[in-house]
Amino acid sequence: MSFPDRQTVLDFLKENPAATSKADIARGLKVKGKERAILREVLEELEREGKLERTGKRSFAQTDRPPPSGLVEFTRLTREGDLIGQCVSDHGLFGPELIYGGPSGKTRSRAPAKGDRAVCKIAERDNGEWRAYVVTLLEKRVSDRIVGLYNKTPHGGRVTPASRKERREFLIQEADRKGAKDGDLVVAEPKPQGRRQYGPALGVITEVIGHITDARSASLIAIHANEIPMDFPDEVIAEAQSKEPAKVQRTDLTRVPLITIDPHDARDHDDAVYAEELPDGSWKVIVAIADVSAYVTEGSALDKEAEKRGNSTYFPDRVVPMLPFELSAEACSLKEGELRPCLAVEMIFSRDGHKKSHRFLRATMRSAAKLAYEEAQAAIDGKPGGKAEDILDSVLRPLWGAYSAVTKARDIRSPLDLDMPERRIQFNPEGEITGIVTKERLEAHRLIEEFMIQANVAAAETLEEKRSPVVYRVHDTPSEAKIAAFAEFLQTLDMKWNIGERPQTHKFNKLLAEIRGGDYEGMIQQMVLRSQAQAIYSEENLGHFGLNLARYAHFTSPIRRYADLVVHRALISAHDFGPDGLSERSAARLEEIASHISMTERRSMTAERDATDRYLAIFLADRVGAEFDGRITGVTPAGLFVALAGSGADGFIPISSLSEDYWVHDAAAMAVYARGSGKTFSLGQIVRVRLREVTPLQGGLLLEMISEPLPAPAGRREARKSISRDSGGGRGHRGGGSGPPRRGKPKFDKRTLPPGSTKKKRR
Repeated sequence: MSFPDRQTVLDFLKENPAATSKADIARGLKVKGKERAILREVLEELEREGKLERTGKRSFAQTDRPPPSGLVEFTRLTREGDLIGQCVSDHGLFGPELIYGGPSGKTRSRAPAKGDRAVCKIAERDNGEWRAYVVTLLEKRVSDRIVGLYNKTPHGGRVTPASRKERREFLIQEADRKGAKDGDLVVAEPKPQGRRQYGPALGVITEVIGHITDARSASLIAIHANEIPMDFPDEVIAEAQSKEPAKVQRTDLTRVPLITIDPHDARDHDDAVYAEELPDGSWKVIVAIADVSAYVTEGSALDKEAEKRGNSTYFPDRVVPMLPFELSAEACSLKEGELRPCLAVEMIFSRDGHKKSHRFLRATMRSAAKLAYEEAQAAIDGKPGGKAEDILDSVLRPLWGAYSAVTKARDIRSPLDLDMPERRIQFNPEGEITGIVTKERLEAHRLIEEFMIQANVAAAETLEEKRSPVVYRVHDTPSEAKIAAFAEFLQTLDMKWNIGERPQTHKFNKLLAEIRGGDYEGMIQQMVLRSQAQAIYSEENLGHFGLNLARYAHFTSPIRRYADLVVHRALISAHDFGPDGLSERSAARLEEIASHISMTERRSMTAERDATDRYLAIFLADRVGAEFDGRITGVTPAGLFVALAGSGADGFIPISSLSEDYWVHDAAAMAVYARGSGKTFSLGQIVRVRLREVTPLQGGLLLEMISEPLPAPAGRREARKSISRDSGGGRGHRGGGSGPPRRGKPKFDKRTLPPGSTKKKRR
């Protein structure tokens, strides 16, 4: 037999997976002279048989075993929430499936999603699973799968995508509709088409998720489009139903009148508070949090499912929880009058609100009362009633006294003061929209928020002091590029910002206070928000810029956030509170966990925003032709985004529909201006618009500008002249047209309108 033979080559590759090139193999096998030709023939033969895959011009990998590093394409999410990928070769995907395992080293890029490609390090786990750790995230690739509306046609059907970003439609042949009926919301995948190159792609329906006439269809679309895990596996439900809390030694807090203060419709209660004034005028505050770690132990089916979900996702009409109802709304929830295990922090604050000390307790509590924010606030404002009246002097007044002290220190700390309005969509019992209201921001909200912040700080400080692993909640300082862009924007308004100094929250707050109530308040608030980094989870402490805190960790919501559950376990280990703390194995995975839950948080935020956009479109569908006041929230070369007053719904005005003028996009000023007159539409500007078209399926609103543009201030006029002299400074478009935005929006089809969308039915 000639050397090298087939088995020798395969054995060598198995034992030396890093030797991927022909030169590496030849060197490792000490192949010389004429034997090189034999090696080439053996490699080509193994490739033809499918035992080797060519990963480059002169490199190979075994098809049943991935290389130690290489290009990976992430192709799907499992029902359990795992992101799955495969290695990429010149001929497509090959090798075993790889589970995304987080970043490699200190990689700071975003977590990959379905359709992404990345250079990864690949390793086999003890259980035989292969994990891919991202080194460099590459291009975003288009997912093959679409969520959309199925409409019957004479020869089968058509799936129209529910996403405004998706341009493809699928034609569905009769044999591929899988029982879908006209008006069904479906998930569809492309059908292999051979050499067919022209016309719409053929598709196969893989799942029917509901019907467009379902009142709550908007959330269903968002859940499936963003691949939010919805149904719990049977073993997870079984575990939740049978789980008993860990038997550990606990401090008795049942005589302390801890109370929960939450939204009136809250189903889970994971935090309770209590305060009392001490003889020296200082304040003791106790924040007690549901001891979820006593029920959700590491490595259990519940734990794996909670980690995969990362967090609960809150839609206008429903919640997709991180934990099953049996735990989230029952066993773990701090229900009034019921005995519950908790993890509590007792904090002592001086009269001026500075924390003097704190200590953690693993305890047992019994909530003395369940109050809504409005109830607690009314009692403090002199209109007590019900339970709030009974505990006004014993519980509520001390809480407000402690809060008054803590706010003194908070004001000195000066966290970023961006209090943006939040809207709430209201539904009737049938799921139809009855109205949209702006959530009132009460002092009771701020009280609970501030005590939770203090508890989170205490958790981070304790874990650092005990040299324990920590998953921090970090909010990095704004980047130099963003600050430079912010300063350039302010310059167009004849306002100055010193870009040479380190960004500080009190400087942003001073600017926001100066412009409050003025013409530029809205646009400057928007630009301050855009200048900020995105908050993420990290095992490395970068501080929290927005809160102006040196260390911060999420501790107060373990029912709905996996990060808090990890912090609880770390505190249990650090204090030797029981055997169910953070294991060494999990501590070694904190970087991977932090990356994953940062991704799931972004996924949930996208899904929540998508659902809200669709519900707002449904609500406004019978208002086509009506006029609204609004604020410009986005300025692009293609047109303007406007948030409507009252509902907060976002609509789009194509730049071609503004007027007959030639409009120029000024990126620095976040504005468009008419090249002839210099009149301007700017970020934050209040305008009057008309609703021209609604597409409920995509959640899109097409608007028409009624307001006249404003003359530019002097600073912006100078910037405009500069841009006009430099053709590279802005992008122009001649108006006069009335077509849809360049990104394209499907025309409104009455079949996409759910019931309850007409004014008559909303009554």
